[in-house]
This record gives sequence, structure tokens and C-alpha cells, in this order.
Amino acid sequence: MAPRNIDQVLVGKGLGIGVVAARFNGYITDQMLVIALQRLTDLGVAGDDIVVVRTPGAFELPLVARRLADRGDIDAVICIGTVIRGDTDHYQHVASAAAEGIGLASMESGKPVIFGVLTTDSTEQSVARIGHAGDYAEAAVEMANTMRQLHELG
Repeated sequence: MAPRNIDQVLVGKGLGIGVVAARFNGYITDQMLVIALQRLTDLGVAGDDIVVVRTPGAFELPLVARRLADRGDIDAVICIGTVIRGDTDHYQHVASAAAEGIGLASMESGKPVIFGVLTTDSTEQSVARIGHAGDYAEAAVEMANTMRQLHELG
């Protein structure tokens, strides 16, 4: 008897995707948001199946992500932000809270919540990683389809 495989599916048609993007460091996150939205569209996610919410910063991403994930019309959520190391401990607290909260939002909701928060030592490192936002969109679509396939296993 052959194994039942869960295949990678990068087709967004019929998926509802939430995108939560921090406004802090907007010169980076605004570009990331544009790239993620374009990639979702390229994968077939309809514009009216995408909900975009802006938060003040990365610390606030998990709460909004969890609320979006609780919606019946949302299959996955992408969290976008960037936390750049500074001269104080603030960086560590915000990055840790965002990572833990986003993971918890996913586990508690049972839906994929994608960690698209850049945690870097410098602005230059964050700028160099802006393009990764397309990868976050692909991860959301792939994981939403994976969860559907798992559900169909019964």
C-alpha cells in the first residue's frame, strides 16, 4: 500500500489570507507589504479574499494575527515587521514577544501564522531582506493548502 502524501500546493484560489503589517520601520515594512500582496495575487488569491491590518509595531502583531486567524474566512495569516537592534535591551524584548506571540497565535488558532518579522542588527540587513516577503506569502498559501489536505485525510 502506497503512502498518502501531502503535496506542496502553491495555488491561492479560494483561500482567505490575513496580512498584519507593523507601521514601525515603515520604510521597510511598507515595501514588504507590497511584495507580499503582489505574490499572493500572483498565486491566485483574490483581492477581496485578503484582509490587511496595520499595527503600531511588531509587538502588537500577535494579537491582531490571532483575531484574524479566528475568523472563518481566513485560512492563514502573515505577520510582517522588522525589529532592528539598537543600543538598549528593547530590541530583545520586542523580538522575543513577537516571535513567541506569533507562534502561540498559530498553535491556539490551529491555523498557519507566518513569522515574517525581520530581526536584524542594522537597517542595511533589513533592507537586504525586504524581498523575503514574497517567501512569506508562499509559505502562507502552502501551509493553508497543507492544512486543508490534512483535514481531508479525515
